[in-house]
Amino acid sequence: QEQLAASGGGSVQSGGSLRLSCPVSNYRYSTYYLAWFRQIPAKEREWVARIDSGGVTAYADSVKGRFTVSQDDAKKTMYLQMNALKPEDTATYFCAADLRTRWPNLTNWGQGTQVTVSS
Repeated sequence: QEQLAASGGGSVQSGGSLRLSCPVSNYRYSTYYLAWFRQIPAKEREWVARIDSGGVTAYADSVKGRFTVSQDDAKKTMYLQMNALKPEDTATYFCAADLRTRWPNLTNWGQGTQVTVSS
């Protein structure tokens, strides 16, 4: 499976939920940050959430309390559970990974998945 290729996007109404997945088997959790970003056309990518090897997470203020990032060591997969979705969450979502020391300038990116939230 292609590493860092996000999947699970779709179209939902406001207040709905989606769970995105991302294969991360090529990355060592003890060394890397695993993160989610999103991008709207004509705008720069926006950081959404991050998780480290110890399970410590961090979130952008815009999604805090609604999104949850997690990782499954057995499946070598990172997830982003998105609840209470809003129209402003509409974007292409990407996975990224890099050495912790390089944060926030991550250099490893995968294919994005589209999330559309309607009113």
